[in-house]
Amino acid sequence: MWRSLRLVSALGLCVSAFAQSSTVDSYASTESPIAKAGVLANIGPSGAKSSGAYPGVVIASPSTTNPDYLYTWVRDSSLVFKMLIDQYTSGQDTTLRAHIDNFITAEANIQQVTNPSGTISTGGLGEPKFNINETAFTGAWGRPQRDGPALRSTAMITYATWLIADNNESYVTDSLWPIIKLDLDYVMNNWNETTFDLWEEVDSSSFFTSAVQHRALRQGSALATAIGQSSVVSGYNTQANNILCFLQSYWNPSPGFMTANTGGGRSGKDANTVLTSIHVFDVEAGCDGVTFQPCSDVALSSLKVYVDSFREIYGINSGIRADQAVATGRYPEDVYQGGNPWYLASFAVAEQLYDALIVWSNKGSLTVTDVSFPFFQQFDTSITPGIYSSSTPTYSTLTTAIKNFADGFVAMAARYTPSGGGLAEQYTRCEGTPTSAMDLTWSYASALTAFNARAGKISASWGAAGLSVSPACSTSKAPTVPVVFNVNATTVVGQNIYLTGSVGALTDWSTTNAILMSSADYPIWSTAVTLPANTQIQYKYIIVDNGGVTWESDPNNEFTTSVSGITTLTDVWR
Repeated sequence: MWRSLRLVSALGLCVSAFAQSSTVDSYASTESPIAKAGVLANIGPSGAKSSGAYPGVVIASPSTTNPDYLYTWVRDSSLVFKMLIDQYTSGQDTTLRAHIDNFITAEANIQQVTNPSGTISTGGLGEPKFNINETAFTGAWGRPQRDGPALRSTAMITYATWLIADNNESYVTDSLWPIIKLDLDYVMNNWNETTFDLWEEVDSSSFFTSAVQHRALRQGSALATAIGQSSVVSGYNTQANNILCFLQSYWNPSPGFMTANTGGGRSGKDANTVLTSIHVFDVEAGCDGVTFQPCSDVALSSLKVYVDSFREIYGINSGIRADQAVATGRYPEDVYQGGNPWYLASFAVAEQLYDALIVWSNKGSLTVTDVSFPFFQQFDTSITPGIYSSSTPTYSTLTTAIKNFADGFVAMAARYTPSGGGLAEQYTRCEGTPTSAMDLTWSYASALTAFNARAGKISASWGAAGLSVSPACSTSKAPTVPVVFNVNATTVVGQNIYLTGSVGALTDWSTTNAILMSSADYPIWSTAVTLPANTQIQYKYIIVDNGGVTWESDPNNEFTTSVSGITTLTDVWR
């Protein structure tokens, strides 16, 4: 029996924004303690489902068959304990100290385990996965995965910083720093080597990995300075600057998204980038694009491209308007366990938007740029680039709509959460049935961080404010401009209008990947796309109805994009 939660649809079976918010309020209230218990149940030695894991060891899931996740991953464990450490150090849960101390001991032990990636001094810190008794997993796997040391050090540095403020510097210097330094030195010396991505599939450079490595070195430098370990500061700072420079090269200017990996042969549209944004969030950095803050124009543009890539591939997204929340997964080409939506992906999208709302509220304004214009145009078709103060109707319109949009992603996860509140890894793409590993620790943790963000709770700053890069760092210099496509088209129930055209940002004439247009102002269908500047473009609108495709009549529509500024095209279906 599934939780009853209605979602807005293009057929008019909708609830008000207020009703949706109230339902999400209820879900967050009931699911939060379930998710917290789910996390703690998967931590040894006394977790109810930890299956004999050693103290402080986090099992990914109690599932032992199809898939077998009864292992501990450095990445998952570190993300989970970063959440718990944030709860402890903020005073949200003061009962977690023993768990945190066990985690530190467990990870210190795991650092020392010789494994297929090497020894502690020959690359072993890049090993992603261990048995739950802290011994090496020796089977075939995607290794190394270089995000683990960065995430582990970030979690421990957060704890160390709190301890210093609590007058416990000696413990930090004597006990924590040697563990942290091993990871930071590994990051400093290996960040520019290839790595398997966080999905353990693509061996290349990965945006998520690069970004968390950058954060770790920034925090590590600050901690080293605070405890008098000055000899490492220069090296950490130098490599942090180099990583920040490299991060800019992942940007794909048209249609405007961060490419998840430099290899792999996929589109590059990936939850990797959404997870990056929430895990490098620093409220003091505002809407900085250099560090990919959640409300930055590049992060919002990237989010739209990522979300839109799932609108047409899951059956459970059928009938949902182009300006409303949908189920999302890892990446649109995914086939693992059937290629389904993931709970943590839905929560991550919501969390990025909640983080953005926190910053806009603190700043008292939001900024629409040419880059973020397509994102904001979903919620206000008359929007133009500019700065909108919190006292303006436009600010209220946008933030209200974006809050409702964010709640929609939580609502999507809620709809497919079983009545007992258990969170699996995935839910099936056509029925929404929980599938793959049950009681996934990361799913529970992602729910908790999303709920906290919705409540306006933030983590401590990590030093992202005020950072800059040389103009020579960016490798994506091609100028782009936003273009609004409007077409007056009368349709019947079940039909949608799509856009396709002659350039990659218009899907290269693809009908299967064409861009779903919004019917919010029916019979006007609308979408905004970032296109190469000063370029001749051909395009057409198509109707898709139960898999059938109807093209508008010849000839192709044609125009040349401007050198700068927004172009609005107004067409009539023919």
